[in-house]
Amino acid sequence: MASWLPETLFEIVGQGPAPSKDYYQLLVTRSQVIFRWWKISLRSEHRSAKPGEAKDTHEEFLENSHLQVQIALIFGARVLDYVFNLCEGKFDFLERLSDNLLLSIISYLDLEDIARLSQTSRRFAKSPSSSLLADFVASHFTEELEAVTRDPLFPPQLYPLLRELPVTAVHVGRAVGEDSSLLL
Repeated sequence: MASWLPETLFEIVGQGPAPSKDYYQLLVTRSQVIFRWWKISLRSEHRSAKPGEAKDTHEEFLENSHLQVQIALIFGARVLDYVFNLCEGKFDFLERLSDNLLLSIISYLDLEDIARLSQTSRRFAKSPSSSLLADFVASHFTEELEAVTRDPLFPPQLYPLLRELPVTAVHVGRAVGEDSSLLL
């Protein structure tokens, strides 16, 4: 299944922690972890510093604690954990699917499952106005959301706010009298 993955699995660039002005790049390919750096300084002793590069296979990277510390300091622990997962063959296939294919798959889920999916995927943790998932829910589950708002316990003044909330905040079950025609 990993054969359809692109050659570059992950890439991030950034500046070192203050007061450093050095520039770094981390690139994870199918077989290697490549760490590059450029020294940026006005000091005369660093003017002749050349860019550097460290290349490790995935297996070598898992054993290279020095490189791991560098990555954690520059890019953070979450990036280091993500790179570890990639090196161990734990790919996030959901994040790599095209929008059309992902929406096709989501169309088979009910609203409650979509809400759970939005809680577990960073891809759907965007603002509601630009979220692929929020747009999908708004266009396919309008009747269901309106049924929830007709519940006597639901405050009517909150209805306009419901559309503005990210899907992760909408913990809604199926309305009474489930209608499977609401799904694609």
